[in-house]
Amino acid sequence: SWLGARPDAVAKYRDLYLDRDMDVLLIQSSVIHFLWPRWGLSYGLEVLSILEEPSFSNRAILVHASSIGGYTFTQMLSHVAQEPKRHACLAQRVVGHIYDSLVVGSLEHLSFKGLGKTLIPRLEGFIRNTAMFYFWLFKAYTADLYERSIHVFYNSPVTSPALFFFCENDVMCSPAVLGRLMDFWKQRGVAISSRKWEVSTHAAHLRCHPEEYVSTLQNYLNSLPTCSLMPKM
Repeated sequence: SWLGARPDAVAKYRDLYLDRDMDVLLIQSSVIHFLWPRWGLSYGLEVLSILEEPSFSNRAILVHASSIGGYTFTQMLSHVAQEPKRHACLAQRVVGHIYDSLVVGSLEHLSFKGLGKTLIPRLEGFIRNTAMFYFWLFKAYTADLYERSIHVFYNSPVTSPALFFFCENDVMCSPAVLGRLMDFWKQRGVAISSRKWEVSTHAAHLRCHPEEYVSTLQNYLNSLPTCSLMPKM
């Protein structure tokens, strides 16, 4: 789920899958995993280990990542990329991946200009300057690892069909950068679906545009192999 997500808001997304008789595993992202990527990597490995337990290991996986949840999923993919023989089966089990308000752009733009405007608009400048100094001070432990994560995500071992929800006015998502990502994935053979709005709210497209959101999601889910979604996750 996204940062600061309220239980009732998360429940609306969860119910979309429960209504299709799918099991749901909620993974909550924390800002500390972003501020100190090594902790994010540890958390990603923890989630990966759960999905590889005997009770889950034969299940198909459908990923729905909201906002910074895409970063958490990338940390999982980092382990898959580092140890492909050990984790190869997980990438093959992902039958689809959905990204709602994926956080993409320059480090300054997306992480703290965006967070400042979204969370505490009056302190946007202070948050941005403090954050960039922090990333400069601990570059080897933060910014350098982010660059590696971006490379992993672009070259993701998951090549099943993907769906993106985004809007033009999202300060935490650069439409231009996201467009380049989708084009790159298309060149790699990934089937891409997307829904873009001119005006919406970060991680709240379902609330702002419920009919379009649900229709797009259901069409995407219906396009996936039915047999893949039978042992649901």
